[in-house]
Amino acid sequence: MVRNARKPRNLLLSLIGLVLLVGMVTVAILSLLGPVVGNVFSSTVSGGCLNCGLAVSPGTSYAYTPGDGNVPSYGGTVPVNDEPYANVFFKRSGVNPFIDTEDDPLSTFALEVDTGSYTITRRYLTDGYLPPAEAVRVEEFVNYFDYGEPAPEEGTFAITLDGGPTPFVQNERYRVIRIGLQGREVTDEGRKDAVLTFVVDTSGSMEMENRLGAVQHALSRLVDTLRPTDQVSIVAFGAQAWVVLPATPASDREAILDAIYSLSPDGSTNAAEGLRLGYQLASRAYRPEAINRVILCSDGVANTGLTGAGDILDEIRGYTLEGINLTTVGFGIGNYNDVLMERLADEGNGIYAYVDTPREAEKLFVHNLTGMLQTIAMDVKVQVSFDPEIVSRYRLIGYENRALRDQDFRLDTVDAGEIGAGHHVTAIYEVKLMEGASGELAVVTLRWEDPDTGQVAEMTAAIDVEHLAAEFEGTSAAFRLAVLTAEFAEILRESYWTGERTLADLLPWLSLVEEFEDPEVLEFIGLVQRAAALTDTP
Repeated sequence: MVRNARKPRNLLLSLIGLVLLVGMVTVAILSLLGPVVGNVFSSTVSGGCLNCGLAVSPGTSYAYTPGDGNVPSYGGTVPVNDEPYANVFFKRSGVNPFIDTEDDPLSTFALEVDTGSYTITRRYLTDGYLPPAEAVRVEEFVNYFDYGEPAPEEGTFAITLDGGPTPFVQNERYRVIRIGLQGREVTDEGRKDAVLTFVVDTSGSMEMENRLGAVQHALSRLVDTLRPTDQVSIVAFGAQAWVVLPATPASDREAILDAIYSLSPDGSTNAAEGLRLGYQLASRAYRPEAINRVILCSDGVANTGLTGAGDILDEIRGYTLEGINLTTVGFGIGNYNDVLMERLADEGNGIYAYVDTPREAEKLFVHNLTGMLQTIAMDVKVQVSFDPEIVSRYRLIGYENRALRDQDFRLDTVDAGEIGAGHHVTAIYEVKLMEGASGELAVVTLRWEDPDTGQVAEMTAAIDVEHLAAEFEGTSAAFRLAVLTAEFAEILRESYWTGERTLADLLPWLSLVEEFEDPEVLEFIGLVQRAAALTDTP
């Protein structure tokens, strides 16, 4: 009995010794790996970015080097383990088909000056990822650039029509036609006073990548450019919405900046409540002789209250009819709703932009502020009439979600796009000419409403086959940039019409746009090169 009683005791002591030995070894291993474990934790905390939660103060400067492989925003790293971004919402709009001119010689669409698709793609590529095909809207790529074309000496628009062959289609009967529209310019001093209402998303998702800090920096730069006679109100929203700053003269810069930098992220996202309160505030501050605009800054992830664009728009549509327009500005990439942000701007009579870098914020809120604020033409539509005896068929490249019925071109109750001061808009058609064709191949008609008088105006321009360049190298620099940008977008969105063409086919032609000496064009070249390197095709 005694011998049998000692066996459990010896076994227990052996087990205790083994546990102690394992514990000592574990401590030693952890002490060696401690720095590694700490680094992994710190790099994945708060949504996967190293600099999340860092405060951004007025006057902070940022450096951004295109193509450096880092996230070009306000802190962050390339997503861990090469995982794609989570919870990013885009909507595929399809690809326009070729239309036989005998069946329908008219092509009708609404213009737009949104650029969000291009800057979102830039964010993807700079992070080391190809964008989803559904994130790419060709017209927003093409309309991102300044083509350097002169503003009209008088009137609202100047129309430029040119065309020529494309190096990507080896058929001498196919040509590309470019329609360039340049809006009249308004000086910063000459613009109307602005009554602005900032509606700022302060929900928990805005803590990711320090999105709220990016918003604060961007809005502070906007405030720096305002005139004393301008006016600012601020609404914030998380689970609820509240007034942060009632209508305040822009001359009280300190009070406005204090309000902007008082915001902190927390809670869910009730975008509908934020916009409702923002429009109510804008309506109370409304000045009929001024620019009245709501500026929504958000990642678009509405998850409380009314969450669909249609429901939210039903809440604010009446204010839009009163002349209070909406601009939406997106921030962040993981947990981002492109669909909601674009649709709100489209139906709110404004533009949709996406800020991926401090430089983009500077471009939008400082250099292009007057263009963003002051509308020079409302419900802008284009109708192109092709001659069936000269053009066999045609295809509008892009603008899939802007198509209008031909009979709605002169129906002024049909909503279309708004154009701001100094904005340039481009549309591109691919056409197949009849064999031996000559003469006037197309007439372009532009129709819009004057925002001040309510009068509707039209202007037309025509292009002949004889005006088309014989070689791509002989076309204008603006034409070449537009065609190369459109081809880039077509390949990224996996357009049926690109066939087996790859980004590698685009690379040899990029030198033809270097003459712009524009940093954004040079950056575009780098983005194409990066995208080509990310594809499987050498």
